[in-house]
Amino acid sequence: MLFVPCCRIFEIPNFPFMASSSPTHLSLSLDPSSSSSSTSLLNLQTQRTIFGSKDFEKTHLRIPVSFRKKAVNLQMMASGKTPGLTQEATVDREDNADVFDDMKQRFLAFKKHKYMDNLEHFKKLADAQAPKFLVIACADSRVCPSAILGFQPGDAFTVRNIANLVPSYESGPTETKAALEFSVNTLNVENILIIGHSRCGGIQALMSMQGEGDSRSFIHNWVKVGKKAKESTKAVASNLHFDHQCQHCEKASINHSLERLLGYPWIEEKVRKGSLSLHGGYYDFINCTFEKWTVDYGESRGKKEGSGIAVKNRSVW
Repeated sequence: MLFVPCCRIFEIPNFPFMASSSPTHLSLSLDPSSSSSSTSLLNLQTQRTIFGSKDFEKTHLRIPVSFRKKAVNLQMMASGKTPGLTQEATVDREDNADVFDDMKQRFLAFKKHKYMDNLEHFKKLADAQAPKFLVIACADSRVCPSAILGFQPGDAFTVRNIANLVPSYESGPTETKAALEFSVNTLNVENILIIGHSRCGGIQALMSMQGEGDSRSFIHNWVKVGKKAKESTKAVASNLHFDHQCQHCEKASINHSLERLLGYPWIEEKVRKGSLSLHGGYYDFINCTFEKWTVDYGESRGKKEGSGIAVKNRSVW
């Protein structure tokens, strides 16, 4: 078997296995105009001299798009050229096409196997949504609530931010507060679930931040919302390794955010009346476990303000 690199032009003259009475040349050319999102057309041309005239035989091969980047690199190596912006941009566009081709296939699979199979459900969703949950989760790409908890379209109104934090009612406007107002007062969700997770970069930034942090940093200005969780962690776990302090703070910040939710008058009123429940969740993606608990409003009312919340129905899945 002969492996031929996918360069623009690659010529092999007079190989022994191609022995004939006349010189033979094998040339390959990549035809970009015939490329699709997944394959490129490779023209294989065999040239023979027969009775003083040239005879051409052409064969078309399909080459997967994943080989294109290697082909470009081989071509530049063969020519002795240094990769430039043009070559890099071409490869980037091709890689980008690969990413969106995968995304396209996933969407078409969703359309065929979920949307079309549940058409009546999606028609109802097109008219209105009535989710049972508001989920506040971290923006971390490893922590997708729909993927790990199986939420389907229409199940959960979701807002994601760095470190799944809830700012105080008295602070300025944020997208998280807007989501709280809309989901609680308009959609009338019955549950608010705050999901934290292991190895949270936002919590690590909070725990390593000196004082109020860098005022020019958007990250520092946001994560300091959780400074009370950091203070409580330092008070009880300062002797632990930094990683263990962060793990403690990841869970503490969830409870501090749950306590902060009770500072929103319209949330506290619904919780008091029993039409809204507050829950915490912690996803450990190292061991793939999920810990869940619920705020005990009755017990929490008896606590001094700022001293934390009481929880119930704790379980680990």
